[in-house]
Amino acid sequence: MVKKHIRFSTRRSFMAGASALLASPAIAQYTPGDPLRPAPEAEPQVRRNISGFRALDWQPYFSNTNNGAILVDTVSRALHYWSDDQTVYKLYPSSVPLTEELTRRGRTSVIRKVEGPSWSPTPSMKKRNPEWPDHIPAGPDNPLGTHALYLSWKYYRIHGTHDTRKIGRRSSNGCIGLFNDDIAELFSMAKVGTQVLLI
Repeated sequence: MVKKHIRFSTRRSFMAGASALLASPAIAQYTPGDPLRPAPEAEPQVRRNISGFRALDWQPYFSNTNNGAILVDTVSRALHYWSDDQTVYKLYPSSVPLTEELTRRGRTSVIRKVEGPSWSPTPSMKKRNPEWPDHIPAGPDNPLGTHALYLSWKYYRIHGTHDTRKIGRRSSNGCIGLFNDDIAELFSMAKVGTQVLLI
């Protein structure tokens, strides 16, 4: 009887430890000068906000859904999309800016759509990281992933990422990132002129 209890207790400890290990976020391997894998200290302690990841109604945020509407909630790290006629609603997990200083909130819109975007660091990024390349063409090393929606705010985009560990984290230099499959779907629905609100 005692042996069974010890065995059960040991198994329970093992299972709890294994579950905790599986639940821990993967840490990207740091490569100096690689914009896809920032230094470990750049990523603050991750606190997942699963309870905040819930469906929302568009009406508290927009007066209409003309041209479609995108809401980015930087707290719950989720992007919401409503089609023009409100027959389509999508909810995607997203990455958000690393710091409050890099986070911009307010109303903007999609002004350009690019499949296979290239990437160049902004002047402020280059100042902070002079070792970064001046340009990365479209492809698997591109920080913008497979698709990008350019916003009316200079340098701000909603885009994909090849580094899936970034999603659900504070990991960007200002942009909003989605899984490549999700940005491809959003890209197919969003239009030039789609309303965007970051909160």
